[in-house]
Amino acid sequence: MLKKWMVLLCLGLALSGCGGVPVSHYSQEAPKLDLRKYFTGRVEAWGMFQKRSGEVTKRFTVVIDGHSEGEVLVMHEAFSYSDGTKQVREWRLRPNGPGRWKGTAGDVVGEAYGEVAGNSFHWNYVLRLPVDGTEYDVSLDDWMYLIDEQTMANRSSMSKLGVEVGQITLFFRKTGI
Repeated sequence: MLKKWMVLLCLGLALSGCGGVPVSHYSQEAPKLDLRKYFTGRVEAWGMFQKRSGEVTKRFTVVIDGHSEGEVLVMHEAFSYSDGTKQVREWRLRPNGPGRWKGTAGDVVGEAYGEVAGNSFHWNYVLRLPVDGTEYDVSLDDWMYLIDEQTMANRSSMSKLGVEVGQITLFFRKTGI
């Protein structure tokens, strides 16, 4: 009986990773997202983290200052959380072929890989997340959608060992060049 349940559990986990919409589905959507153009200058963002149950456990704001260093897009992010904590992250993104990007950050394990199509950017990476004095490596499936030239919506699914642990919802507003 236990073997049967294990097979069903493994099948369910395998199928949960299948499907989904490819970023190419949005290739004809406008306005067209130019990551370098959007994130050069100042961008402000507001967001929240929700557990799998839907409970909001953290709210936060982010100030992002971006610039180019040759072909590298550098984004300095300063987070302020609802519990009073602060965090900084510096992304370094570089082109990785037509419409493709790869990036690194201090709390990202290895490299992040993503692709732009139309108004959308989809990328995946493993984030080393500190929680109550312990660090956890969680996978992020991250989607960004340009709404207009100044506004972007972001929805990320966070998982550990293939099981979703929560979601991040974030809204960006470009405020400076």
